[in-house]
Amino acid sequence: GSLRFLLVGTFSHLGRNLISLFPSQQIVFFPQRIVMSLYGIASLFISSYLWCTIFWNVGSDYDQFDREEGIVEEGIVCIFRWDFPGKNRRIFLRFLMKYIQSIRIEIKKGIYARRVLYMEIRGQGAVPLTRTCFLWAEKKSQRLWDSNNHFFLI
Repeated sequence: GSLRFLLVGTFSHLGRNLISLFPSQQIVFFPQRIVMSLYGIASLFISSYLWCTIFWNVGSDYDQFDREEGIVEEGIVCIFRWDFPGKNRRIFLRFLMKYIQSIRIEIKKGIYARRVLYMEIRGQGAVPLTRTCFLWAEKKSQRLWDSNNHFFLI
């Protein structure tokens, strides 16, 4: 889609007919050629950003809770996240369960609804356990809470 906009805008400026279904001579230079070319360039950047995000697997993660039988304080929590390429691409947090202060759910309603499950860690602050933009985070939060409340002995 974005390449077609860019090519039609470019070839109409050159006076050549690239796509036979849409004659480029009928496109007026101002504003149609300019707008089509700008839409093509902008959507090409957006689509390349999205494809790079998929290719780099940005946002994939896992949370692992390990504890020894009967001893909550000796359990270990591992939180792993992939980010954009760079110095801090691989985010890996590892700490003892005794450093977990609380688990909270933040719900904001309205047009930009947001449901996030946070884990408060001593010395680390709040670490989100669910993504912020998904509406299913509340159900995931409830399932995580139901499956781990016996785990944390709550």
